[in-house]
Amino acid sequence: MMQLIKLFQNAGWTITFASPARLGEHKEDLLQYGIKEQNIALNDSSFDGFIEALQPSLVIFDRFMMEEQFGWRVEQFAPKALRILNTEDLHSLRACRQQIIKDYLKTSPTEIDLAPLDLTNQAWLFEKMANTDIAKREIAAIFRCDLTLMISEFEMQLLQAQFKVPKQQLYYLPFMYEPINTQSLPSFEERQHFVTIGNFRHEPNWDAVLWLKESIWPKIRQQLPKAELHIYGAYPPPKATALHNPKQGFLIKGWAEDAFEVIQNARVLLAPLRFGAGVKGKLAEAMLNGTPSVTTLIGCESMTQHNSASDNTSNNWPGIIANNTDDFVNASVTLYQDNQAWLNKQVIGFKNASQLYVNTELNKNSSKVDFIKHIDQTALNLTNHRNQNFIGAMLNHHQHKSTKYMAQWIEAKNK
Repeated sequence: MMQLIKLFQNAGWTITFASPARLGEHKEDLLQYGIKEQNIALNDSSFDGFIEALQPSLVIFDRFMMEEQFGWRVEQFAPKALRILNTEDLHSLRACRQQIIKDYLKTSPTEIDLAPLDLTNQAWLFEKMANTDIAKREIAAIFRCDLTLMISEFEMQLLQAQFKVPKQQLYYLPFMYEPINTQSLPSFEERQHFVTIGNFRHEPNWDAVLWLKESIWPKIRQQLPKAELHIYGAYPPPKATALHNPKQGFLIKGWAEDAFEVIQNARVLLAPLRFGAGVKGKLAEAMLNGTPSVTTLIGCESMTQHNSASDNTSNNWPGIIANNTDDFVNASVTLYQDNQAWLNKQVIGFKNASQLYVNTELNKNSSKVDFIKHIDQTALNLTNHRNQNFIGAMLNHHQHKSTKYMAQWIEAKNK
């Protein structure tokens, strides 16, 4: 979100950030960037006056839940505004994979091996997702919006091939990091320990921590008794801090003031993700900071050039891909001890980051200029663009009417 905000500011746009969320302890100070903030309420007509007076040229909904709440109000009171959905990742895909893992654990007492589970088979995933409420809600929001920002090529393919979302409704926009000076990064010898990082409230991250604690880390520690695992992430709950054990080298660190600093001082980043969606910020930042990683087929999805659903080998990954406990342990120990292998993977990471996630001339996939041009062009032809999206018009007509009346009923009830 901050990358998008800076992108629009650099293009000369005036930005208003409106949110119904409570202010968090790690909130970004938007005022220092000259951005006006507006508190808005759910199921409250006060938003109508706010958006009607503002009359924005463009509205970005941060994930489909915000589009459900406020999309119909924007359509009614700022009809000329280009409506964009920022998915971050497909929530319905993540929820589907999470349920698959839960069901597997119920029927199998043994360790999970992710590779045979077919978690990247798009036709099979579609069958699983199509019957869920969350998929129906999320895909409906995508159709209702004029444009949807996608961070994963795998999910772009899934939406077009299986859910029949027209290509012109989607725009691929991966991370947009600023370049860093790779020459100043710590060397292999100057780094120590392992790191994992991610918000504890995010289910895939919490599941990864549990897998590390219960199965992976004890076996790594047996081979590397002096190594430590430093676990960073916002909002660690008591159940997470209870796992802190210095004797085992399993250290719950909590919030990282500077994520880049903790990643670049570690020798290897661990991301044992058994389910999830989108592309992973922790793994992109590991590439940027020259830190090889060990992850799963879920972790590496859509994170390399020419990455396909069937390409789950470690050949072009800046680290090693492992899909069960023993393979993960062996990969982690190998990368930690083998200087030359580590350096080779670091080079792959730098190259991959420059091609996909850094705003340089090499990165043809996330051109800031092209994105702004695309928005301008879509806005100029908005009527024609919407006329080509009959399903979206139909959903706006029916779904938003029901959402509207439900919101008005809740507002009346609250009064």
